[in-house]
Amino acid sequence: MNVTHYMSLLMDNQPWNLIIFMAIPVIMAEALTITEFFILFNKIKQGPIKTLNKLVGTFAGLYFTGIFIYLFINVIIPLTSTGGWHTWVDVVAVGFYLSGVIFLLPISLMELGLIFKTKTWEEKLKIHFMLISGFLVVAHIAMIFGMVNPMIVNNMPNMPQKMPM
Repeated sequence: MNVTHYMSLLMDNQPWNLIIFMAIPVIMAEALTITEFFILFNKIKQGPIKTLNKLVGTFAGLYFTGIFIYLFINVIIPLTSTGGWHTWVDVVAVGFYLSGVIFLLPISLMELGLIFKTKTWEEKLKIHFMLISGFLVVAHIAMIFGMVNPMIVNNMPNMPQKMPM
């Protein structure tokens, strides 16, 4: 079966790529989401849940920015310059995955006090919730398209017909 570069990245160098590029970002997003609900519904302004949310939010954005830079340099530029994409499905999967930085980096910057300084607590909470929600949406779109066999939309003459397992 032919796979997208997204899926290939996760399957290569097991289990490390899966942990680095999937498990850590997803676990952080889930932790942010869960703590976000607690903060939202209980109007928590301080305490261990708020501290955990702040630490995870700060780390998640910085961590994913590192992933973005690494993959942009080592995957996006080479694939684009050599025409190595496996159809538009591949571009959508990788593009949506990397677009997660648009949502996670502002969370870090907000937690570090670098942006949204003049916003009220409620406004910051709303922005935070919208950003983590946006990340979850693009991450799931990336996962869905990443699992699609690109051959269903177009034959890929440069790829072998069977990929080794």
